[in-house]
Amino acid sequence: MLGLSRRHYYEHRNRANGHHAAGRAANDRRGGGRDGRGRSAETPSDIPKKGWKDILLRVWDEQSKDNVSMLAAGVAYYGLLAIFPAIAALVSIYGLVADPVMIENQLSQMGSLLPPEALSIVSDQARKVATAPSQGLGVGLIFGLLLTLWSASRGTNSLVTALNIAYGEQETRSFIKLALLSMGLTVAGLLFVIVAMVMIVAVPAAINIIGLQDTPIGWIASLARWPILAVAIILGLAVFYRYAPDRREPQWRWVTWGSAAATLVWLLGSLGFSIYVSNFGSYNETYGSVGAVVVLLLWFNLTSYVVLLGAELNAEIEHQTARDTTDRDGRPARPLGQRDAYVADTVGERKAS
Repeated sequence: MLGLSRRHYYEHRNRANGHHAAGRAANDRRGGGRDGRGRSAETPSDIPKKGWKDILLRVWDEQSKDNVSMLAAGVAYYGLLAIFPAIAALVSIYGLVADPVMIENQLSQMGSLLPPEALSIVSDQARKVATAPSQGLGVGLIFGLLLTLWSASRGTNSLVTALNIAYGEQETRSFIKLALLSMGLTVAGLLFVIVAMVMIVAVPAAINIIGLQDTPIGWIASLARWPILAVAIILGLAVFYRYAPDRREPQWRWVTWGSAAATLVWLLGSLGFSIYVSNFGSYNETYGSVGAVVVLLLWFNLTSYVVLLGAELNAEIEHQTARDTTDRDGRPARPLGQRDAYVADTVGERKAS
């Protein structure tokens, strides 16, 4: 499709699939918008039950057509390559505001989500970086930090590519723009990890200092940090879903549902995988000295798959309505075919009877 404008690319795809979005939307409007499928929905919550059946069935089809499992494996591979420079960047940024040696203790608090073998790799590398001689805050540190961020952003770049596929987009941004986007998202992700770790550790510490550890207030505060962390993950994924694909940004309401679903599945999946590896897995016996690396790679694969599945869900939710779901910047709603986003410029196929 190289050489085609984005709008002509969408129209070509619609004809190739045997349906045209504008015609379908017109049919729905002739029905007074009461199609029972949410073609006139202004928000995901306006989509009726039959529309959600369409969405879920299309997600099932699209994750197979887009080879999400293969994409997730690729993202996991690049994520594994990026983990060590990412840890170095994380410790460097953390060391600007706190003692970097403390980061190992804070990472240990993530044991319920990360399998022990995977956590040991991350913790060991963080300890090595944290205990290395400090260069001080100078040109060398800044250059080294930028270099590690660049290396870590390669993993983010692979996720951006996969999200483009999930949203049905072609990558048209320049190399520099894409590199800056990947690095910006990487920095945002590292800052999020730092804030999350501080929150996980700081809340119990503050409760103990105040002397509320054995009181109802202390119990509530200790438990509340996990829902707060879940909300933070939802917001973080929403940022990725909104800004990573090469398209006009969707409105926030059209990326939060997939973010929430992905967060819930990821938390449950990570917890289940950690329990399985701790009690039933035999990766060390099977893979020997690289067993921990295999476990970390599988956890990355699980994480990548869930994130991409959330993107597929967001895309098909947006695909269900003929309304303009893109960020309007105060302008009137754009007609179909002029929104610079495939799932916003087209209407998804009816699946449910």
